[in-house]
Amino acid sequence: MSVALKNDIIAFSKTIGIDAIRFTTAEPFEELRPKLIDYFSKGYASGFEESDIELRIDPKKSLASAETIIAIAVGYPNKLPDAPKSVRGGRRGIFARASWGMDYHSLLRKRLEQLEAFIRERVPEAECMSMVDTGVLSDRAVAERAGLGYAAKNGFILNKELGTWTYLGELLISIKLPPDAPVLDSCLDCTICIDRCPTGALVGNGQLNSQKCISFLTQTKGFMPDEYRSKIGNRLYGCDTCQQVCPKNRGINTTHSDIVLEPLKLKPLLEPLLTMSNKMFKNEYGDLAGSWRGKKPIQRNAILALAHFKEESALPVLKEVAVNDERPVIKGTAYWAIGRIAGAGEKGFLDERFEVEQDPEVKNEILKGLEEIY
Repeated sequence: MSVALKNDIIAFSKTIGIDAIRFTTAEPFEELRPKLIDYFSKGYASGFEESDIELRIDPKKSLASAETIIAIAVGYPNKLPDAPKSVRGGRRGIFARASWGMDYHSLLRKRLEQLEAFIRERVPEAECMSMVDTGVLSDRAVAERAGLGYAAKNGFILNKELGTWTYLGELLISIKLPPDAPVLDSCLDCTICIDRCPTGALVGNGQLNSQKCISFLTQTKGFMPDEYRSKIGNRLYGCDTCQQVCPKNRGINTTHSDIVLEPLKLKPLLEPLLTMSNKMFKNEYGDLAGSWRGKKPIQRNAILALAHFKEESALPVLKEVAVNDERPVIKGTAYWAIGRIAGAGEKGFLDERFEVEQDPEVKNEILKGLEEIY
């Protein structure tokens, strides 16, 4: 029965928008332990991931009866048809491709729930638990052992048909099913992703220093560290560079009917973002994965993008934000951007505001803005 059930699950998965599916045991991922210890000890962690190593490596701590883990991959598009252009006077930012369309947590949960329902129809007593990104297990470790692909040097799972443009999820079940073998492949001597990483966050062998990764940095809520401000470009959320440069991603662009692309939303005008209310932000961007940290990081990144473009038309709204916004990070970043964009033309404004502002962090950003003049 186990072989027949596995084949039925595979066949069903193809009808619900799952692009790749593989199976592995629920044995502990002991090979992950030294990697995690090294990762945390070096200070590479982002703080968003589960810090309990035992939970990360032992599936049975999440579902005691687990016998099998079903690993799934859903490919997502990386081409944006009819994308609006960013032009002087109308500069635009961009959300990373993993945030295009419906929040992938919802998209994957929908498929996993359908998969779980199918299994329960066949085996009513089956115990199941699904995980998507925010679960304690490492999606990539599960996918690698199950044979969905191999761990590329950029840290992503590389599937032969889907490339690295995939959402990953897993379903723990109490049924023992035949496991699949890992994929025996590698990046060989290719280091393009490592070489092209804007901040040197890829440190080799698929290991990532999250503290230097632009994708992580765009999701933080504090001031952007000085050394990374010029690296952000027009990214509002996430970074795709290490995937864009991968030779094995060429020619791949997976689409699904429930991943609806809205070009004007995914490449939005920067200036309107700066004065958007919470309600407006939620209505416009609340369905995107990139909105999970709220509007503050997006607005800060939009200011950095305007500074990147040296967009002089944005000076009036930047002044408005600098003077009226009560959040030190947004206010201070706006002052810095004004100095970066306008140079000596706004020295008087910055000097005047330095005397008015009271917050020491904001005053420090004004000084940084003045330093951009000289």
